[in-house]
Amino acid sequence: MTFHIAGIELASRFFLGTASYPSPQVLQQAIAASGAQVVTVGLKRQMAAGGASTQNDFYKMIRDSGARLLPNTAGCRSAREAITLSNMARELFGTNWIKLEVVGDEHTLQPDPFELVAAATELVRDGFEVFPYCTDDLVSCQRLLDAGCRILMPWGAPIGSGQGLINPYALRTLRARLPGVPLIVDAGIGSPADAVQAMELGYDAVLLNSAVAHARDPVQMAHAFKLGIEAGRLAWAAGIMAQQDMAVASTPVTGRPFIL
Repeated sequence: MTFHIAGIELASRFFLGTASYPSPQVLQQAIAASGAQVVTVGLKRQMAAGGASTQNDFYKMIRDSGARLLPNTAGCRSAREAITLSNMARELFGTNWIKLEVVGDEHTLQPDPFELVAAATELVRDGFEVFPYCTDDLVSCQRLLDAGCRILMPWGAPIGSGQGLINPYALRTLRARLPGVPLIVDAGIGSPADAVQAMELGYDAVLLNSAVAHARDPVQMAHAFKLGIEAGRLAWAAGIMAQQDMAVASTPVTGRPFIL
């Protein structure tokens, strides 16, 4: 089932990060196994990892995968820093897509809601399609929409923690209150079961990195997530049965036996 986001039609609802893989070859294979059509690239961290030649080789490899690039501002601590990096990314990659990250706390790496809104407001005004990495707080999400964001990326748990969806209630509330907004669960996903849960809540896609990159077999794990995301979306579309407080017989007794 295809879906549209930021004017682009995608067949895959799996967005994949590109950091911390054992090797470039494993990353290439993981992207292929995932079926992901959008991959994130941390410009600031990639710049710190090597010289211009290394960066160019890395970016070429990502482009050769056929996936669409979603540059991110990982590592930024202020709106101004994130805005500067976003403009660099647009010039370097030729895309107005930006995954906006502004860290507010060093321990949890929780997004700073105030700096995030400030950065989003200016970037939207400058023609960017902003994918803001935010918390699951409804009011903060509404402020980002007011700033002009058309997509939201609430966390499932602190980034890289692998804790899964620590507050399903908040995520369920966001989905119910923002029915027409594309919502992508980003960060904290630990296993395909977490991705299934996110999709069963009606989310449009899942973005993750560490759960694949740090797996014993990243390629196999990427394929597992692909299947989990597809299964979760199909289950949501099919209509999941309501939970009951007590047993309900699956085969009702009518008082009239079958004639065999």
